[in-house]
Amino acid sequence: MTISAALVTAALMTAGCMAPPKNLDLSLAKKSASGVYQVELLPPAQAPAINQMHSWKVKLATAEGVPVRGAKFLVDGGMPQHGHGLPTQPRVTREMEGGTYALDGMKFSMTGWWEMKLAIDGPQGADKVTFNTMVTNPSAR
Repeated sequence: MTISAALVTAALMTAGCMAPPKNLDLSLAKKSASGVYQVELLPPAQAPAINQMHSWKVKLATAEGVPVRGAKFLVDGGMPQHGHGLPTQPRVTREMEGGTYALDGMKFSMTGWWEMKLAIDGPQGADKVTFNTMVTNPSAR
């Protein structure tokens, strides 16, 4: 590879143009790591623009599908290919109806592959789940 080709490749990788893994699980509904909970992430109805604050919802149920009330969450995440975390400190701010919780303070600072990690502390015990999402560049509203 010539020096100029290496520089172009490095620039593309730095700009967020790396392709995510081919088998990346983009499911927004899955079992937690130890199978204690069923967790579903509900994104905003309209995809937010880059660097725009937005909220998601988290639906939490037992392994049998019964809505879970009274759970606490820690939220983490970031861009695995870039080695940085989320640009904000999102958190679950309130419990809503039927095992649904408001996840506020989300923001994506660039396009690409993001992970959203939830540590769950609920009546059935502690568990965790990681979701993957691909952020594109929707126009600002």
